[in-house]
Amino acid sequence: MIGTSEIDQIDPFLLLDVFQTENPDDYIAGFPPHPHRGFETVTYMFAGKMRHKDNAGNEGVIEAGGVQWMTAGRGIVHSEMPEQEDGLMWGTQLWVNLPAAEKMTDAAYQEFVADQLPKETRSENIDVAVIAGRTTQGTAGAVTGRPTNPLYLDVRIKRAQTFTEDVPESYNAFILVTEGSITVASTEIEAGNMAILGDGDAVEVSGMSENSRFQLIAGQVIGEPVARGGPFVMNTQDEVKQALADYQSGNF
Repeated sequence: MIGTSEIDQIDPFLLLDVFQTENPDDYIAGFPPHPHRGFETVTYMFAGKMRHKDNAGNEGVIEAGGVQWMTAGRGIVHSEMPEQEDGLMWGTQLWVNLPAAEKMTDAAYQEFVADQLPKETRSENIDVAVIAGRTTQGTAGAVTGRPTNPLYLDVRIKRAQTFTEDVPESYNAFILVTEGSITVASTEIEAGNMAILGDGDAVEVSGMSENSRFQLIAGQVIGEPVARGGPFVMNTQDEVKQALADYQSGNF
């Protein structure tokens, strides 16, 4: 949904991929070992199980409600393989850019199961899982220390309820609706669609279905040149070429 001809990027977000299928032929092959440099990947699961393994010695299984936040930094090789042979596989992967000063940092890895994510109950009709950032009500997310200071919330809301959250004016932000439908700025957004938020320092969301769910994602704008080369995202094409050379020579 991001990283397409229609939406190239929403600085600092480079890519948003939504995968949702009950057909094992669509996911059983998984994603065998492949490299990354210069950005972070965030995998959030709604259903199914995915095993992560990388050449830094990290390994774990992400299940429903869990998140994996991987910083590729100067280079990492990892795989993402399904831990199931049938049933629904559903989740999102987000690519978050790193500023030039952080692109060659050490690779890092944070993973949290659903029970480890801080929860916020604003009423009996609004529940929030806080993956990253700090909410208006002061709940700090599980993922910390990221250069773009992201806000990443998974919100459940019932019909006719209103959710309000502060978002710094200097941030870019978007909403991905995963269940039901919501209204933002007098516009109804149904499941499977996203809304890019405009100027302002807060967002107000109203539930339109009996049960709706959405992700609110925001981050500081980096404002630097972006050079892409497949799994490498740097500031210049020469840096992308160097990343490929380093990977091919075994220097990740």
